[in-house]
Amino acid sequence: MQAPRRIAFINEKGGSAKTTLVTSIGSYLALRMGRRVLAIDMDPQGQLGKVLGVEVRRNRRTAIDLVLDSLLGDPGLDKTPREPGNRPASSLPIVATHIPGLDVVVANKSLALFPQGDTDDDELTSRLDRVLNEAAEINDYDFVLFDAPPSFGPLTLCVLRAAREVVIPVPVTYLALDSCAELMRTIHTVRSHYGNPALQVTMVVPTFYRRTRLAHEILEKLQQRFPKQLSHSVLGYHVKIDEAQSHGLSIFEYAPSDRGARVLAELAEELAQRAPDLETHSDFERHAT
Repeated sequence: MQAPRRIAFINEKGGSAKTTLVTSIGSYLALRMGRRVLAIDMDPQGQLGKVLGVEVRRNRRTAIDLVLDSLLGDPGLDKTPREPGNRPASSLPIVATHIPGLDVVVANKSLALFPQGDTDDDELTSRLDRVLNEAAEINDYDFVLFDAPPSFGPLTLCVLRAAREVVIPVPVTYLALDSCAELMRTIHTVRSHYGNPALQVTMVVPTFYRRTRLAHEILEKLQQRFPKQLSHSVLGYHVKIDEAQSHGLSIFEYAPSDRGARVLAELAEELAQRAPDLETHSDFERHAT
């Protein structure tokens, strides 16, 4: 059985639309492409489950269990059965969403209790990767999508060590290029010093695009910096996406003919078609310096 693609959606600055991309792309892959998707919220803000219509407060087991179980030395601790009619209890804190084929690991503020110690603590930052490697049910999925925290620290490093690919949402603003450069240096460090040499950027997605001269200039710079990874579609601001999230629905259920839905569908199709490419490693070396 082929292992799932593990893809981290990450930007070390907040407000980049990473949660929107995780939920929307995950929903499209499940709804329209028949793929099995597990979305894992590793952001203590815990927005991922909410916008997918999951009652986060009802779930006793959350993303903190992914790392605490490993700390306690028993990945099967505190198993909680799912709702009636769903699959049997899992060693992972998985919750089924209303979308067939899309499951989620929710997060809440308890995730902020994860030790904020030295990122050089190998035991600390490799826990998520080890738990997923040891969980047989992870191979039930075609994609594992991580919603990473919006700042660098042990949690972000956990995500990057567990992922094999990275999608970077980049708001088309003046400061976005600086944050993108910082993230590339972080990825380079994870590849070279934290035992994940195959980690690579699969796609860079411009977000919150507006038709301005500055936005056009930033897009040109992104094209120069990431000629292979820059997505073919650019995500602007679409009010229907926010409306859909407020109802706990995907944009494909709420407003399937909306322009935002079409762009997100294009991004999901493009990500599904992009296979990891070892040749892109040279781009890491060039852009991480």
